[in-house]
Amino acid sequence: MFREILLQAWIALIRQPFRTALTMLGIVWGIVSVTVLFAYGSGFRSVLVSGFDAFGKSAVVCWPGQTSEQAGGQRAGKRIRFEEADLDSVLSEAPLVRGGSLETVRWLSIAYGERMANTAIRGVYPIYGEIRNEVPDDGRWISDEDFFERRRVVVLGGRLREQLFSGRPAVDETVIINGVRFTVIGTMGRKLQFSNYFTSDDESAFIPYTAAGEMWNAKYANVFVFAAIAPQFEKQAIDQVRATLAKRQRFSPTDEKAFSADGREAFRPVIDGLTIGLQGLLVFIGTLTLGIGGVGVMNIMLVSVDERIREIGLRRALGARKRHIRLQFIAEAMAITLVGGAIGILMSYVVAAAAGQLPLMGALFEDTTGKGDITLVISPLSIVVSTLILILVGLLSGFLPASRAAKLDPSSALRYE
Repeated sequence: MFREILLQAWIALIRQPFRTALTMLGIVWGIVSVTVLFAYGSGFRSVLVSGFDAFGKSAVVCWPGQTSEQAGGQRAGKRIRFEEADLDSVLSEAPLVRGGSLETVRWLSIAYGERMANTAIRGVYPIYGEIRNEVPDDGRWISDEDFFERRRVVVLGGRLREQLFSGRPAVDETVIINGVRFTVIGTMGRKLQFSNYFTSDDESAFIPYTAAGEMWNAKYANVFVFAAIAPQFEKQAIDQVRATLAKRQRFSPTDEKAFSADGREAFRPVIDGLTIGLQGLLVFIGTLTLGIGGVGVMNIMLVSVDERIREIGLRRALGARKRHIRLQFIAEAMAITLVGGAIGILMSYVVAAAAGQLPLMGALFEDTTGKGDITLVISPLSIVVSTLILILVGLLSGFLPASRAAKLDPSSALRYE
């Protein structure tokens, strides 16, 4: 029975091929809109999240401050400073901390030949590269041997490398930092990130913390950087670090002014709210476009009912029940929407391929590599969402015409002129 209904629906559609094709066109355009807009929203979210993740997925930066509460016999207003003993205490007493690094910084001159820049020279521990997602695209990062042997080696940020070396290889070359020779062991590509402190990583030079200590007084660090064992444990890790430092430096663990901690996860609700909201808006706009195509299907089906009143009356007289008539018109509406949808999905891949990369962060960071641009990718999820919306539109488009056809009186339909 169901196969017969589908066959009759198909025959009814090919009687008017031109009209059926024009009706499908609205569905094709609608499904392309839903799928491509969904892909754009996903691409936008991916680029935005990568811009925040470039800072370090679970990196937390602690800034020293002054106490505001009296504790342990200490007066309020005591200045908090980070040193190596603080790092050792945190690593041994805070189980939710995966690793940590002191960081000291000075704005000094760095030169190669006649080229020179004045930028942030940042003394860090080897694990800092892992915490802050500092990955050289040429050469290597600071090693434990570099750190313990106080080697005068440096890793250059992407923009600083371009400023000093242009397109020439920089690894193994010698640069002068404030009059001291350093060997370049690595250079990073352009790092597109939204979060910075001191200055952009692209414009920074990174040296071992021990080597920095030979150039300036690095007993007390400017900041303390650590990573939680997982992003979801960031808040608990901050609490453990605060309690450990409070115990060692004798201030109240509830004193939030003693030092501040800025973590990535604090911005997660903002990122999710912005990107998910945009995705929802784009899918809603695409659904409205597809709904307009569904209205077109409904209108054509209503016209089809008017044209086939005598046929409907004859079928009812020969024993067809209301549900058979209803199913036939719903089947016709679903055939139009599903075939149009299949064509639309194929067209979506063509549109995505033709669009290529859409600019977003590239212009903001003056980057031409395309890493910060949106790439339209038609994902399986977007196909599933589009198909579900399509089926809903098809059912709604066919329901009213099908109900009208099923309610026709057989005797009146047979006499209809």
